[in-house]
Amino acid sequence: MLARRAIAHARRGQLPRRSARSAGRVAAALGAHDARHTTAAARTRRRRWPRAAIACVALVSLAWVGASAALWLGQERLLFEPVPLPAEVRLSSEPDVSERLVEVPGARLSVLELRRPRPEGVVFFLHGNRANLKEWFTDGSLYRRANLDLVMMDYRGFGKSTGRIDSEAQLHADVEAVWQAVAPRYAGKRVIAYGRSLGTGLASAWAARHQPDLTILVSPYASMRQLAALHYPWVPGAIVRYPLRSDEAVARLHKPLILVHGDQDALIPLAHSRQLAARATQARLVVIRGAAHADVHRFAEYQAAIAEALGAPR
Repeated sequence: MLARRAIAHARRGQLPRRSARSAGRVAAALGAHDARHTTAAARTRRRRWPRAAIACVALVSLAWVGASAALWLGQERLLFEPVPLPAEVRLSSEPDVSERLVEVPGARLSVLELRRPRPEGVVFFLHGNRANLKEWFTDGSLYRRANLDLVMMDYRGFGKSTGRIDSEAQLHADVEAVWQAVAPRYAGKRVIAYGRSLGTGLASAWAARHQPDLTILVSPYASMRQLAALHYPWVPGAIVRYPLRSDEAVARLHKPLILVHGDQDALIPLAHSRQLAARATQARLVVIRGAAHADVHRFAEYQAAIAEALGAPR
């Protein structure tokens, strides 16, 4: 700026010629100084930007690591929504429904049984990720019409079950323990695995081991990792400690498989059932038009499909 002023004065004749030449030299020197100052300032700014960018990346990385660690440590709270029940609360007042406890390492599991006088078989039902048996068992008439017993269990921490869920392996072991407690009654009889939502991953794995006469999966997922990728795309799959690979399980099924899914399910999209159907050639997919995740069981098409699968006269 000083250089420009000196040159301007010289051009207007406000300085003698010699002074003008001197002013020109001064202006040149000052211009060089200004240029050096500007260049140095630019270099300083360029040095500041990388440091600021590195700081921002570091903060974002720390936040991501913190969120991922919280998800790793606390995903049981995300996956499971148990509602405990006092021991004195009855699960059902229906006369052919009883309760029992099954002992497993570190816990006792609450089991509900609907018993027919001479059943043709049993439905082994594994429910979703919330509430308890009192809410999941609402009407036994369907099983009575089909002349089938019903066995349902609460996972650890749900209803009257004690203990706490801490791994997928533990869940599978608990399911197996409950089945082994009742299995002798149903040797040679019809066995049906029936899973809803979260329980479909457990039911499909159990069915792959035991090959029941029929497996029914309602609102199933291909795997919990795929589902997590949909709702939490920033989470690496390795962080999900409950992969629950239904896709691998149904591929090992050799007996009939029925998949039931609402086409408006935003929690577990219909695409998951389509993927499972592609892995099991014997599968039949029943799409309930207009049904979402939580209300699929209220649709007449759903009730008709389950009644037909169980062999219950309408």
